[in-house]
Amino acid sequence: MAQWTILLLSLYGVLHGQEIQPPTVQECCQDGRDRALAGQDCTILPLITFSHTCRITQEQCCAAAVGDGLCDKGVKMAKEQGACELPVFMGEPWETKISKMCCDCCVLGLMIDSKGSSCELQGLMLERQCAYTAKTCCGINTTEETNTNARAPVTEKPVASVTTKPPERADSCRDSSCSQLCVGNGTCACLGGYQLQRDGVHCEDSNECLTGSHNCVSGQVCINTEGSFRCQRESSCGTGYELKDDNNCQDIDECTLGSHNCGPDFLCTNTAGSFRCYPKERCSDGFIQDAIGSCIDVNECVLHTSPCLPSQTCINTAGSYSCRRNTVNCGRGYHLIEDGTRCEDVDECRAGNVCGGHGCINLVGTYRCECRTGFIFDSITKLCEDVNECRHYPMQLCAHKCENTEGSYQCSCTTGFKLSQGGRNCEDVNECEANPCSQECANVYGSYQCYCRRGYQLSDIDGITCEDIDECALPIGGHVCSFRCSNAPGSFYCTCPPTGYTLAYNGRTCQDIDECAAGIHTCSVTESCFNVQGGFRCLSFPCPQNFRQVSPGSEASVNVRCIKACQPNNVSCSLNPVHLITHTSLSLPTFRDFSQPEEIVFLWTTTAANPALPGGTNVFFDILAADDEFSFDVEKRSQQGMIMGVVRQVKPIIGPRDLALEVAMNYVKSGVISHRNVVMIHVFISEFWF
Repeated sequence: MAQWTILLLSLYGVLHGQEIQPPTVQECCQDGRDRALAGQDCTILPLITFSHTCRITQEQCCAAAVGDGLCDKGVKMAKEQGACELPVFMGEPWETKISKMCCDCCVLGLMIDSKGSSCELQGLMLERQCAYTAKTCCGINTTEETNTNARAPVTEKPVASVTTKPPERADSCRDSSCSQLCVGNGTCACLGGYQLQRDGVHCEDSNECLTGSHNCVSGQVCINTEGSFRCQRESSCGTGYELKDDNNCQDIDECTLGSHNCGPDFLCTNTAGSFRCYPKERCSDGFIQDAIGSCIDVNECVLHTSPCLPSQTCINTAGSYSCRRNTVNCGRGYHLIEDGTRCEDVDECRAGNVCGGHGCINLVGTYRCECRTGFIFDSITKLCEDVNECRHYPMQLCAHKCENTEGSYQCSCTTGFKLSQGGRNCEDVNECEANPCSQECANVYGSYQCYCRRGYQLSDIDGITCEDIDECALPIGGHVCSFRCSNAPGSFYCTCPPTGYTLAYNGRTCQDIDECAAGIHTCSVTESCFNVQGGFRCLSFPCPQNFRQVSPGSEASVNVRCIKACQPNNVSCSLNPVHLITHTSLSLPTFRDFSQPEEIVFLWTTTAANPALPGGTNVFFDILAADDEFSFDVEKRSQQGMIMGVVRQVKPIIGPRDLALEVAMNYVKSGVISHRNVVMIHVFISEFWF
């Protein structure tokens, strides 16, 4: 949004011009720290100068002040309570993170100091701020200062043991009654696994299982212990095992414990996770024992492969078996001769059509079929079975699809292809030759694609028909044309209001016609033509009594300045505080998306915002006249060290509408208005947003 800016230099400022001095780097830094202490956001600080260096200094000093304050909270918590619980710190996650880090690092320094270790933190790879905080809480700064001023001999502290308290020091911890640790200034702290009670002296066990600070994994149960915790397996070990103290499962020896169910006639033998029962007595030959110890018969005819001679048959008996002589029994493919003493071959090829139209060859005890092409002989069924060439030779016979037939196969193609002359390969079909699309067609491999010309879109229903695109109804249609959009087949066109506007070369934007520059206005010779959006105004601003017009410039009658000119001995005129009356004109659109105040006029002065001498001049702005809805206000600001007034539109106004604002600039010195400048702002609001 373009800004409509009018620079109004007051007569007083012109007569008392002052030199602008930019702020120093130290002043920029102090301004950032002051704004941080006031709770302002360091990323959106108001500019006090256009200097890039000052802006960086201002923002970084503000961020440093915020970080120092958060870190000081953590150090204070560590010194007062000796514990750093995260819920205690208030604020955003990034703020509590800084406070807790400084608290933890301070506790680390206090613990190291209480154990008599060196505050240099040798071998600890800590982050810079954490290391500085730990050394500060450990007392390294005080130690270094003391060693510099007086090199007094220091007695070496004894090494702290597990069963004794830390060695006494020549400070407030000497007479401390802390139950575990003293961190200085009479403040008590606790070891890991304990927390300080409300009396600030005694420590009690911290239940890690309730606070969630344990590290037991899934499948384990947390069990609290004095000063610590342990993780125990949650699921059982299963039948035949027991859980030991080390969380491992160990086999149960049921035989030793006597928890088995073996009978008196069985011996118990332990196994992993179970046990086995074995009988004490054995059965006689031809029998075996079952699970309950009974002797059952063994079927030797089944157990042994050939207990009898080839010409005999095995018959099982209780505890044994017997062999009986076989009668003549011919196998398949043979039959007995008439006397029944021997077997001879059967000629199956003469018995009937056993091969189903294929060739037949008789063999000794059997036969074989000579199958035609496309068939294979099955030695089990003794028949010629069709060969499924598509299954035996996949992706080798046909390019696309293979269909098995009786004794052969047939190839076919997927949609969009047709068989070539060889009957096995497939070639693409050019569907566009049949003109399936309503406008344009592009053949692709195995298919085709319809597409439309500019201004049309393909139908979602059939994918063939091209439908006109209503550009005016699209989500962005309201922004295609400045004023009005009209749809046409395959395109659209824009129109503008009938008067005051013309269509630009791009065919979309409506441009205002400057009637004043084109000389098509109707203003008289005593009036001045002022172009507004969509029209023009004929303006004439005469100066009131006791005021005279300053020498006019190029736009004398549009922007008029009237300076006070009192007649001799005119006391009332001399006492009138108004020294200057300025008329100015402004053309505004109807703001389409009014979400925040719009700055429309800037009233510049040369009066210093912070005068160096006491009793200096100050400027106050006031709206004396406006519309009934109070749609405007004036805001006092400081720009480059000078006082500036900004007139803003704070409420939406629907045009067309003509308004007049009267703004007073009161120059006050020592609590008294020395003089006043009046600015008459004539605002012409268009009916449209463009």
